[in-house]
Amino acid sequence: MCGITGFIDFNKKSNQEILNLMVSTINHRGPDDRGLEIFDNELAQIGLAQARLSIIDLSNGGHQPMNFGDLSIVFNGEIYNYQEIKEKLMLLGHQFVTNSDTEVILHAFEQWGKEAVEHFIGMFAYFIYNKKNNKITITRDRAGVKPFYYYWDNDLFLFGSELKPFHSHPDFKKKIDVKALAGFFDFGYVAAPFTIFEKTSKLLPGHHLVIDLVQKTFVSEPYWQIETFYKMPKLKISYEEAKKQVHELLKSACNYRMVADVPVGVFLSGGYDSTIVTSILQSTSKEKLKTFTIGFHEGNNEAPFAKETAKYLGTDHTEYICTTKEAQEIIPTLPFFFDEPFADSSAIPTILVSKLAVKKVTVALSADGGDEVFAGYSTYPSLTKNVNTINKIPDFLKPLVSKIGIMSLSLIPNEKVDLHHKLFGIFNSLNKNQNKQAEDLFRYMYSLSSKLQEKLFKEKVLSYSSPYKIDSSVFQDQKEFIAVAEYKNYLQNDILTKVDRATMSVSLEGREPLLDHHLIEYVAQLPLDFKWDGKTSKKILKDIVYQYVPKEMMDRPKTGFTLPIYTWLRGDLSYLLDEYLSPKALNSSGLFNTEWLNIQVELFKKDKFHYQPFMWKLLMFQMWHQKWMKD
Repeated sequence: MCGITGFIDFNKKSNQEILNLMVSTINHRGPDDRGLEIFDNELAQIGLAQARLSIIDLSNGGHQPMNFGDLSIVFNGEIYNYQEIKEKLMLLGHQFVTNSDTEVILHAFEQWGKEAVEHFIGMFAYFIYNKKNNKITITRDRAGVKPFYYYWDNDLFLFGSELKPFHSHPDFKKKIDVKALAGFFDFGYVAAPFTIFEKTSKLLPGHHLVIDLVQKTFVSEPYWQIETFYKMPKLKISYEEAKKQVHELLKSACNYRMVADVPVGVFLSGGYDSTIVTSILQSTSKEKLKTFTIGFHEGNNEAPFAKETAKYLGTDHTEYICTTKEAQEIIPTLPFFFDEPFADSSAIPTILVSKLAVKKVTVALSADGGDEVFAGYSTYPSLTKNVNTINKIPDFLKPLVSKIGIMSLSLIPNEKVDLHHKLFGIFNSLNKNQNKQAEDLFRYMYSLSSKLQEKLFKEKVLSYSSPYKIDSSVFQDQKEFIAVAEYKNYLQNDILTKVDRATMSVSLEGREPLLDHHLIEYVAQLPLDFKWDGKTSKKILKDIVYQYVPKEMMDRPKTGFTLPIYTWLRGDLSYLLDEYLSPKALNSSGLFNTEWLNIQVELFKKDKFHYQPFMWKLLMFQMWHQKWMKD
């Protein structure tokens, strides 16, 4: 685990001082070692740098950039099955000089080319420069656990695990992409492949980016897509057989993610996802597994449930009840660690639990992905109910009902714009097939009201095509479309971004066992009612959990991290509104209809603004803007 950065400069204007400045900005990702090297050939300067957090092979053998023959690499992440791959390669005649997984990637690439990724179980973003053919191959893991950003303009290519290093290069032009900004106000994050800046992108998960230095061409190509496995015929297998196989895949995924030369622990919330990870690992360990939970006196407090689970399983549990002050002190740091506007307030507790864990471990397993893989979101029953209700209307009446419904929306009070938006989505979808209905309803459920969008900006701005734009017609059931949409968008752009930045902010490696691709591929091919039978979400996962923990202990409503952010903003944190949402501050970007926004801010202060998440998004953008755009 680490941070990587660098450049390809066809103008040959970059140097080691610039590269050192770039890697210095991500020292929090890897404080144990730093390496940088510039390769100057007749075509361009290729600068590679890494800030290392030592996890596998703690010696200098893991130092990067690493060179082997004509290949040079910088790599962020872990290859959990590197020892198995190493043994295969040794049988093919390869000889190794270190115990690192980085060296295994290089040898695998020499042996199999970019298809080497087919052998890897892990989380990764790697950049491999081949001096012999003047080609560069950049590859990102299947789920998008590890980030990769890049910028291309005026014959300069910059890359990094975060956007921070780009600001250290004198030729980086930071100009806000207003379409991406509009997308942020839709979803609370900037969805890949876009970033907040023009000419800057995120490499999509499960993709290679191949660069030909001679031709100056960039080709992005997928090597793995989750839809592939949902499109396959469903497995003809009994529920009990499927449960046994899923259990074995879960064991494999969890055990692989214990591979490390440093202490490993688990974030434990007491919910099903973290409980299955903890249960499996503790059941096979001779020592007590280290588990970590934070709680709050305000909002949803999961700490008592986690403590009960830890006691039952016999882990070495650490619990810390955070004060309101500690949570609030995280907020001013968010723009620095997230680089882009990011509006998931659960980043606050995630940073706090990371701070707690890093005192005792260097690696922490986080059980993200369970809802996406096993059909756990409340979206499933609510969206299915809406689709079923719509389709009780006779086909010949649907056009009339749609027209009357849309006309009646004018009766909804202006301040309830989000309700207006969702109802418009329902009425507008009446004349479409069930999968297209699900696609429309899903989009309207998550996007910002068009009325708010129109009033927000000085000039009309259309966001990029919805990140949920997935062809729903290929799925056998609309709920499978939802699963893929959540996996490819919310999971990648929100959840995994949050966990990566939060853990790395304190130099802690986060690992995601429920995102093991073998597990995902298998579960995608199971009949839907094994996962969601119309009443129970995550059915097969829950039934496996009950083999470790009594059902009565687990059978409680789903909570998750929530904090009383909006109450704070009207109380202890009101100074943030005064500083960042003042007329002067709102005018600073030149993007917004400030007069209208001033009225909304005053309504919010009086608790009369209906759609409160909008105000948190606005604050997060303004704080980001002041941090990164003021010069």
